Amino acid sequence: MPSTFDYNPQAKYEVRSFDVPYQEALGQPWEATIYQPEGDGPFPAILFVHGGAWNSGTRTGQAIFNTGLAASGLVIVSIDFRLAPDHPYPAQVEDTSYAVRWLKAHASEFNASTDSIGGLGSSSGGHTLMLAAMRPHDPRYTVLSSPDVEGHDGTFAYTIAGWPVLDSFARYQYAQSDGYDRLVKNTDNYFLNEDAMQEGSPQGILDRDEEADMPPFLIIQGTADLNIPMSIPRTFAHSYRIAGGEAELEEFPDMPHNFVTEASEATDRALELAKAFVARQLATTAAAV
Repeated sequence: MPSTFDYNPQAKYEVRSFDVPYQEALGQPWEATIYQPEGDGPFPAILFVHGGAWNSGTRTGQAIFNTGLAASGLVIVSIDFRLAPDHPYPAQVEDTSYAVRWLKAHASEFNASTDSIGGLGSSSGGHTLMLAAMRPHDPRYTVLSSPDVEGHDGTFAYTIAGWPVLDSFARYQYAQSDGYDRLVKNTDNYFLNEDAMQEGSPQGILDRDEEADMPPFLIIQGTADLNIPMSIPRTFAHSYRIAGGEAELEEFPDMPHNFVTEASEATDRALELAKAFVARQLATTAAAV
């Protein structure tokens, strides 16, 4: 049986996708879409957290990118979760923390391995992912549980984020000053107040020198993104490195927010960067085993 760490980013697989429930909250099932390579496996797995300014979006919104990753031999598990305004912070982090533990418990059902599970997030999903990754044992975030996830933790081996909101408070101030009323309202809907925006900020965790997990991190960012000023990912990458973490920031000239939702040369480049990053992380893990 091949090792999970034998991932070849140049490999080509057919991909099947299907939906499964991963948790039940508020009397309804919350589903995940599984993008599964058709091959021997087991394959490395990645949990995907979608964006939508904490108020909207679905697990299928980045299907092109997720299918592209799966076609190289990665199992992608894309989750839906509770949204604002009905479910304020930290609901989405709670759901994400539960989902990664659920994935570790059920990986074999999708021909995936529990070794070195990574995280992928876009926009506000990048914010949610990084809070879950940096605070994997925070009791506020791990409040959801079930018998099948007991014994599994919420840690990530590595993380990748596209155009992430890595400083929720700074982005709120930016949206206010530049007149992005929708972003202001959506941020208020989720965090309810500025204290929560600062407390629930990945950048704030670093600025306050809090104890945190720091998995290797790849940031994909378009320079023409009107939702995210370039100062946010640049500052975060620098702070993450200063704090002892590994952070790579890949800038895409003239690309807007959410650019990988459509097929393009930039999307292809982002896919190649993400696959190469995963390969490096798995190779490093294999060398340490």
